[in-house]
Amino acid sequence: MPSFETLSLSLDGHIATVRLNRPEKANAMNATMWLEIREAFRWVDETAEARVAVLQAEGKFFTAGIDLQMMLGLGVQIADDCEGRQREKLRRIILDLQDTLSSLERCRKPVLAAIHGGCIGGGIDLITCADMRYCSADASFTIKEIDIGMVADVGTLQRLPRLISQGMARELAYTGRVFGALEARDMGLVNRVYESREALYAGVQEIAASIAAKSPLSIRGTKEMLNYARDHSVADSLNYVATWNAAMLQSEDLKRALTAGTARQAAQFRD
Repeated sequence: MPSFETLSLSLDGHIATVRLNRPEKANAMNATMWLEIREAFRWVDETAEARVAVLQAEGKFFTAGIDLQMMLGLGVQIADDCEGRQREKLRRIILDLQDTLSSLERCRKPVLAAIHGGCIGGGIDLITCADMRYCSADASFTIKEIDIGMVADVGTLQRLPRLISQGMARELAYTGRVFGALEARDMGLVNRVYESREALYAGVQEIAASIAAKSPLSIRGTKEMLNYARDHSVADSLNYVATWNAAMLQSEDLKRALTAGTARQAAQFRD
């Protein structure tokens, strides 16, 4: 299991827990954290024993978003006598940051975000990449980029309108206003609100354990199909799932599930 500077990672009962771990900096996402998030979810993807992942955070904030020191350092990173090359470097940095968060979607295992406290700016980009989002009653959210004079560029504007209504996504992006846990639930950003952080973690672990008990092959295929269907037509998606099941349906997991169902027992699956 890899060790990290800005994250902590654990694996228990087939559930991988990835924790943002810069509490003294409100879990602001510095350059190291961006790199480590991608590495952590690559590890989850590649580790057979990890069947589902939970993303949470240490400290008072879920995350304050992108670290402003990192933003201020971009000028040095992209410095070049040629303005065209300078802009090309900046574009490549943005694409790389986008790729970091897309690692949650690329991960074949479901990712459940458990959010407490403030989830600001880049935090919205991060959680919209998760399969499901849950929060405690003290959670608050804001698309902060508009207040620092920039266009959110690592996923919020692309993913949020697929999770909530277009009108609400635009209102939040244009105004940068803060909204709370109950509003986040009512608009469909989070699935459920828990009364406390402890209840949040217990509830999300219970959901994760339920997922981990299912056929790992089927869970991975289901995530693949849901992500594909989001980005393609119904006809294309039906064609893809037919091809997928033509290849994957006759599996050991199917036989185990059918046998266990007949015997009224819980099926046991290998990783």
